[in-house]
Amino acid sequence: MSNYTNSPCAACKFLRRKCTSDCVFAPYFPPEEPTKFANVHRIFGASNVSKILHEVAPHQREDAVNSLAYEAEARLNDPVYGCVGAISVLQRQVLRLQRELEETNADLMRYASCLGSETTSAYGGRRG
Repeated sequence: MSNYTNSPCAACKFLRRKCTSDCVFAPYFPPEEPTKFANVHRIFGASNVSKILHEVAPHQREDAVNSLAYEAEARLNDPVYGCVGAISVLQRQVLRLQRELEETNADLMRYASCLGSETTSAYGGRRG
């Protein structure tokens, strides 16, 4: 974490404060990713994110930050539904593709049965 004292993390830079060695944001909001914190702050607020990070077990914090960042970006793209809207779109796409796969499998079965009947009729019976 020594590099955090040289260059402030994206959160401290955004909030215009000194980034200390014990900054809760530094491991999860590196200076190279300023948009990540800006989006999370815009949707959830820095204070709430700080509270969440303090309440979550240290080994789960990175996953929590990634979830917050994903939800924040989804909320910015779709303020009403957020990531639920993206999930709904993907579920509809899966259903459509499942139907398409079933139709294609039915077409293959029909094609295979047509080939089988053509082979039988061309030779006057099954050849073994």
